[in-house]
Amino acid sequence: MLNIVKAQLLESGGLDESKLENALSHCLSKGGDFADLYFQSSRSESWMLEDKKVKSGSHSIDAGVGVRVNNGEKTGFAYSDAMTNDGMMGAVKTASSIAHTNKEVAPIKIQAVETPAIYTGTDVLTGVTNNEIIALLNQMDATARKADARISKVICSVSTSQEYILVAASDGTLAADIRPLCKLSIQVIASDGKGRMEIGFSGGGGRMTLDELFKQGVDETFINQAVKSALINLEAVAAPAGDMPVVLGAGWPGVLLHEAIGHGLEGDFNRKGTSAFSGKVGQRVASDVCTIIDSGILPNRRGSLSIDDEGTPAQENILIENGILKGYMQDKLNARLMGVNPTGNGRRESFGHLPIPRMTNTYMLPGKYAHEEIIASVKKGIYAENFRGGQVDITNGKFVFSASDAFMIENGKITKPVKGVTLIGDGPTVLTKVSMVGNNLEFDQGMGVCGKDGQSLPVGIGQPTLKVDSLTVGGTEF
Repeated sequence: MLNIVKAQLLESGGLDESKLENALSHCLSKGGDFADLYFQSSRSESWMLEDKKVKSGSHSIDAGVGVRVNNGEKTGFAYSDAMTNDGMMGAVKTASSIAHTNKEVAPIKIQAVETPAIYTGTDVLTGVTNNEIIALLNQMDATARKADARISKVICSVSTSQEYILVAASDGTLAADIRPLCKLSIQVIASDGKGRMEIGFSGGGGRMTLDELFKQGVDETFINQAVKSALINLEAVAAPAGDMPVVLGAGWPGVLLHEAIGHGLEGDFNRKGTSAFSGKVGQRVASDVCTIIDSGILPNRRGSLSIDDEGTPAQENILIENGILKGYMQDKLNARLMGVNPTGNGRRESFGHLPIPRMTNTYMLPGKYAHEEIIASVKKGIYAENFRGGQVDITNGKFVFSASDAFMIENGKITKPVKGVTLIGDGPTVLTKVSMVGNNLEFDQGMGVCGKDGQSLPVGIGQPTLKVDSLTVGGTEF
């Protein structure tokens, strides 16, 4: 893999390993603790079909090199879209200005490390033509409309990206990755003919070729899910409000776990003492049925990485084990300042961004209860099967999340669908109120996008069905 990436990113600009080593030495010639070079080439393509017509199509290519120098807690950073020696050295000069003490630097030597492949290195668009993409989108549109006469509008889309990255660092790192990513999605609008309309949405993908995604036949699954969601919400009644038990469904509802808890376990927030989990390693922060993992090495998952964007091999990290906080997700900078090891969570959106601690695939391990047992344990409450999204305050873990598909639980049975369900609480408290965890761990289908510090990245999310004994539900019925 490394030779393929070097040919893609370095050779056309006349760069080689000796020039990278020279650049890193110059990065630290005025002082500093650490420096790295991040080369990236990315190609993105998307198609959107709205009501049987191609609404949009896009194709873009971006490439460049980012240069970073760390000096204590300070960081110098610059980038160039010219992957040549002159472009790289211009960025080196700017980034190295963070330090001001001239010193003799020992020659820096980088050494390649190959990491196991957890997804294909084949180009994401191999085996699929534009005509085949448009034909599939047309077929999805027709199938959705045929499913129910109340479907009045259909939007289908495909998006793909192919990235080549190479990282060289003053700690000797030389690592590369080839990252395909694709996604297929559908949105439908259902109308009851009386002025009420509801939206249903579904989709997924991962680190695979588009041909592999198409051959899985997931388009029919996505269609059925979107249509079902829209039709259910067309019949939904106003949700109740108040404190009550809430059962979170398996899979995508793990977005609440991701936002309300996962971000609070990222190293930068905890080094600065701004997270609700700061200074609590070794302490109980959740009920003993909760074990939370972040893993970048799940095959083909959307958030998976062979290496992170600092060249650290991705790994599985236990964040909370049986309710005890075990550690945080770390990049190299925060790990060095906190005196711990990096965990393979240093990620960046592109060569024009700094790496920061970010989640990969974050999920809760399964427990011992069947889904039906958990539902049966609730006399009156809410079953939240799917979410639109929400907001969270990292400093205290307080969150507000909106459910897209939700139902009443009455006398141990799921009954009528409800709309307007908002879940309000804080991550640390919710973790202590998890009393039952299902044996049905599921991951999201491959749609997750996480935002932090203005950077958006693909992530994975997962959880089994779980019961929170008491959670504030904001509804419209009192």
